[in-house]
Amino acid sequence: MKRLVALFFGALLGLGARGQTAEATLETQLRADKPGAILTVTPTQVLFMPPKVPFSAWQNTPIWADGARPKPSAQGTPKGWKGLTAAFHDAFGRAQATVNIPAGTDLYGTGEVLGPLRRNGQTITLWNQDNYGYQSYDPTRLYQSHPWVLGLRPDGSAFGVLADSTYRGSITLTETQIRFDFEGPVYPLLIIEGSDPADVLRQLADRTGHMPLPPLWALGYQQSRFGYKSAADCLRIAQTFRNKRIPCDVMWMDIDYMDGYRVFTFNPKTFPNPKAYMAELHRLNLKGIWMIDPGVKTDPAYAVYQQGQDGNHWVKTADTQTDFIGRVWPGNCKFPDFTRAETRAWWSRLTASFVTQNDIDGLWNDMNEPAVFDGTAHTMPPDNFHRGDGALFTPGPHVRYHNIYGMQMIRASRQGLLNARPNCRPFILTRANFLGGQRYGATWTGDNLSSPAHLRLSIPMTLTLGLSGQPFNGPDLGGFGNSCTPQLMRQWVGFGAFFPFCRNHACKGTKAQEPWALGKETETVFRTALERRYALLPYLYTLFREAAETGAPILRPLFFADPKDPALRREEQAFLLGGDVLVLPAFATHPARPKGNWAPVSLLNSPAEHHPDQAALLLRPGAILPVIKPAQSTEEADFSDLTLLANPNENGMAEGLLYEDAGDGFGYQTGNYCLTRLHLENKNGSPTLTATHIEGARSSAVKNTTLKLLSNPPEKQTENKNKRS
Repeated sequence: MKRLVALFFGALLGLGARGQTAEATLETQLRADKPGAILTVTPTQVLFMPPKVPFSAWQNTPIWADGARPKPSAQGTPKGWKGLTAAFHDAFGRAQATVNIPAGTDLYGTGEVLGPLRRNGQTITLWNQDNYGYQSYDPTRLYQSHPWVLGLRPDGSAFGVLADSTYRGSITLTETQIRFDFEGPVYPLLIIEGSDPADVLRQLADRTGHMPLPPLWALGYQQSRFGYKSAADCLRIAQTFRNKRIPCDVMWMDIDYMDGYRVFTFNPKTFPNPKAYMAELHRLNLKGIWMIDPGVKTDPAYAVYQQGQDGNHWVKTADTQTDFIGRVWPGNCKFPDFTRAETRAWWSRLTASFVTQNDIDGLWNDMNEPAVFDGTAHTMPPDNFHRGDGALFTPGPHVRYHNIYGMQMIRASRQGLLNARPNCRPFILTRANFLGGQRYGATWTGDNLSSPAHLRLSIPMTLTLGLSGQPFNGPDLGGFGNSCTPQLMRQWVGFGAFFPFCRNHACKGTKAQEPWALGKETETVFRTALERRYALLPYLYTLFREAAETGAPILRPLFFADPKDPALRREEQAFLLGGDVLVLPAFATHPARPKGNWAPVSLLNSPAEHHPDQAALLLRPGAILPVIKPAQSTEEADFSDLTLLANPNENGMAEGLLYEDAGDGFGYQTGNYCLTRLHLENKNGSPTLTATHIEGARSSAVKNTTLKLLSNPPEKQTENKNKRS
């Protein structure tokens, strides 16, 4: 292990290759007389290099999107820099970096974490961990790692701090300081300044990659369970959605479909004809997503395993020669070394064949922390060996590559989907990920529990991932572990229907929690909540396009409405869907609310919207909200008949945007889309609406529009009035 880290130090510093003869140790680097270089990247971005590490010796990492790694334009900080600087330290043999922050700064981000939205006073571990119920191991580490902190000053201006290390580490946040601490070699920090949080997240997306625009169907409701035993069982569930007229777009297949849990196989008895099964789903206007784990069963009669043997595709043990073997669902398994370009290409070919032969719509990569049942702390030993590909990845220990293992797996899986379906936008969901992984797939918050605590936690967890560069995310509605009660499910779906990723998933051995499984009242609440989501599809799709273009979160903390308002900075019961819709969950008690007359919104004009477990929706003053009649699937949705809900401001004006494209494919990248600005103003005492085509070569599908003006309640309204007394 020590030898491997020393080799990496040599590569990082360019030792030998650049004529240097003395290796700089961690201690001599971080106790150097002179600080590291300070390099202006842009007027709002500064790179802080550790001592004795020239920029030319800084190795690339997978954090950065292609061509987006920071490049210096000048020495020192730019004119007008607000004074944030980084310091580097040797902390008992660990590489530590600190940034002192102004008094009154609120800190956010840090990726997939438990706890409050405001992160001051929190410490987390950066080490991807299979953590059932968020309690099996140290709860400060979950399934993903994001070495990123977002700061919000009292004046509403913002900054971000990114540590460029993939090693096991930690982030400690106090009222006065941000501290990164890693087990590996020294690393630079990038500090980003912005006028507000949205500006900082836009710059983060420009550096680490933008979320690709997903297919429209991925915005629909999705149904899953670990324990659907057969294709017949799944089709029964799918048909019930249609019979009961409950909106749904996707059925998910967990590992139950596999032959002995061997990846890329099907159980010949329970899923004998997956292509025919997919055809039945498609007949019902449903898509099918199938799980693929990284562990490959060590079975000489198994073709995938034999290919891996022939291609020498496996992660090695510390001796650098022996294939690592660990137990997962199939039993003893070997694990692809996704740091190798050859292995990623092999995995892409397996994926493409699997998708093409069975007409599969999307993939689900699970267990990719990687989880190892009999491994060290439920994963691989940190001194396992990855061989790299000589480009982005050089040979090194697992402690260096653990946190990006899942990210590189979905990178390969996404390429396989693209190869199989070149005219379709890939959809892939991953449990493990790393900062920058949003450019490959969506994510969910892992194995939560059916509990009031996890219901409440699902909001700050989803918000925090959005503040860490991952807009397309959400929890398992109703909870994965334990059995869900009817009221818990009603309350969860009442607001969870507005999460970016909207899926109901439960564990084998728990009570069924499909929408109809918990009683008639719950079924009605579930149907109504989903109909509200589907009514919002024009707005929701416009938000996804905004996220893909700008890095803006889809689900936003209330302080996005007014970054200068300190009352909004700790609010984690209520949230914003985009910039215009305020969601007040049924459980929320005296939540903070942005100033102004936010008007109540009815999407269905039905008493069912006012059930005490439904969330209340409010529309921002000055906003126009495009909605449609709810449909049973996105494929059946009619976008030609639009209702515009408007909440004019004090000047009688309101605005909104509407994005349209084909819903799939890549034509939008070459102009085949339509972006329309909606504008309402009061002319001569009469509201006048104009719709202006501002971007794209596509004609709008809208044929009919109905304008509805909302009445503004008094500002003192702060709670969900649907709430039970």
